[in-house]
Amino acid sequence: MPAERRFGMDHEHYDWSPVVNRGVLRWPESARVALCVIVNLEHMEWQVPEGAYQAASLSGGAWRLPYPDYIGYSHREYGHRVGIFRVLKTLEKYGVPATIAMDSLTARHYPYLVDYCKERGCEFIGHGVSVSRMITSKMSEAEEREYIREAIDTLTTATGSSPAGWLGPEYGESTRTPQLLAEAGLRYVCDWTNDEQPYPLKSPQGEAYALPIMLELDDVNALWDRRVAIGRYRDMLEEAFDAMYGDAAHTGRLLVLNLHPWLIGQPFRIRYLDKALEHITRRQGVWAATGSEIVDWYRAHRPAG
Repeated sequence: MPAERRFGMDHEHYDWSPVVNRGVLRWPESARVALCVIVNLEHMEWQVPEGAYQAASLSGGAWRLPYPDYIGYSHREYGHRVGIFRVLKTLEKYGVPATIAMDSLTARHYPYLVDYCKERGCEFIGHGVSVSRMITSKMSEAEEREYIREAIDTLTTATGSSPAGWLGPEYGESTRTPQLLAEAGLRYVCDWTNDEQPYPLKSPQGEAYALPIMLELDDVNALWDRRVAIGRYRDMLEEAFDAMYGDAAHTGRLLVLNLHPWLIGQPFRIRYLDKALEHITRRQGVWAATGSEIVDWYRAHRPAG
C-alpha cells in the first residue's frame, strides 16, 4: 500500500478519527477504562538466520557482542526461565488476565510455558517467528504470507486454538501486513500505537481492528531505550491511568501495557509494577480484560464516528 498524502493521513489502512468527535464508548458495567496487559514471550536466536532482519538496536545484554552474543541471549532467556512466573503472579494478584504474545520458536521449544499459561487462562496472540526475524518491506508478499502462516500454525498446534490477535516482533510490519493478517483470520493487531480506543482497520478480507499499545509505557521503550528510572516508570503508569480515568468521564478509554518478563520481571523491578497495578485496580470502573474480550466488546458496541 504506497504512501499517498491526503487529509490527515499518508496511507489507507484506516480512517482518521479525532477522539473528541466520536460517539460515546461504553465498556461493560459502564467501566471508564479497559485495561489490557500484553506479556511478551519471544525467543532471541543464538545466531540470526541468513536473510532475516534483526533490529540493530535490539534490547537485552550489556552491548552487542560478536557471535555468540551469550550475554544478550541469556539476558533475554531470563524471562522464559524466571521473569514470566513473577510477572504472571503479580497480574493474578490483581485479577488482571494476561494476553501472551508468543512467537513460534517459543511455542515449539517451550511446551512447559505454553501449558503454564494455558492453566492460568491466558490468551495467546501471534508474535511472529522470533524476535530475531522481524517483518519488513524487504520481504516479498509470498514470503510474508508464509511467515504469518508459520507463526499462526505453530501457535495453534502448541496451544490447541487459533490466535485472534497479533503483535509483530519489535512492532515490525510491511506496507501490506494488516491486510495479510486479516486474510489469515486474525481479528486484531497491536502494532499501531496511535489511540486510546480500539478502531477498525481496512481490509478487503474479513474484519480487523487495532488494539493500540501505549508505546511510551512499553517497558522496553521506557526502561531500556529511554533509561527511565524504575520509580519514575511506576509514576508514569499511575499518572497515565489517572489522566485517562479522568478523560473517560465522557467516553471509555483503553490502556494497553506491553511488558517483557526478562526486563520488568527482574527482582528489583517487579514491586514497581505491583504498586502501579494496585493503584489502577483499586479504582471503581476499571475493566481488566484480554485483547480478544476488548475487541469483541468494541465490535459489538462500537460507537459512530
